[in-house]
Amino acid sequence: MLFPPKSSLTRERKVELQAFQKEAQARFRDLDLLNLAFTHRSCTNEDRSPNNERLEFLGDSVLGVAVASRLFDLMADKAEGDLARVKSFVVSEETLSGLALRLGVDRLLILGKGEELSGGRAKKAILADALEAIIGAYYIDVGFEVSVKFVQRLMEGEITTVLENRHKKDYKTLLQEYLQKYQRSYPSYQVSHKTGPDHDKTFWISCFVGGQEYGPASGKNKKEAEQGAARLVWDALHAQGGVETERLGEMENL
Repeated sequence: MLFPPKSSLTRERKVELQAFQKEAQARFRDLDLLNLAFTHRSCTNEDRSPNNERLEFLGDSVLGVAVASRLFDLMADKAEGDLARVKSFVVSEETLSGLALRLGVDRLLILGKGEELSGGRAKKAILADALEAIIGAYYIDVGFEVSVKFVQRLMEGEITTVLENRHKKDYKTLLQEYLQKYQRSYPSYQVSHKTGPDHDKTFWISCFVGGQEYGPASGKNKKEAEQGAARLVWDALHAQGGVETERLGEMENL
């Protein structure tokens, strides 16, 4: 092929993508590839045209390697379990979606009509997936070494936040690991009730520990409500003081 295929992007879209690159401090040679990273499957379901799912798959792996490599250097005195715990916070949906919002990913998403109407631009899973897709697209566009450096620069602030214990906690994981380690038991979660219309439901979920119910806590999905319920248990254990507080602090700082 003597000439590359002509881009189908409008001038306005190119300007938007160029502005994103400036914000993210990345330079794509192929703007169509970057545009694909913003294309959610909801807008391609009918015609089966490409979306960002394959790029997300690739980007997830590049992200994992880049963060793991950085933590390996920063946490030279820590064991594998500690590295894995910190990494899980750094690459969590909560962290990635927040970073995506700061980069303006929400404004550039290409969504189907239904997903648009249901508030897809604000959904954490869609934002986190799009950021991973962008990383995957950059890996294809510029190669491994440059893309890893890009990810490490992008995630440096998030890594620092977690290492300094200033991140938003994953209370479900903290609670489960604490109960397994010190009480040899497991929490269980149960939907108490749901409110709101189908397109905008609120879930109310309780957490049960040792036969005691905590909650319910609310959330726009089950995962969010379970986190809220787990936090109620965690805060209750903290309030007990003494040995419980010491052990909880140990878990939080791992």
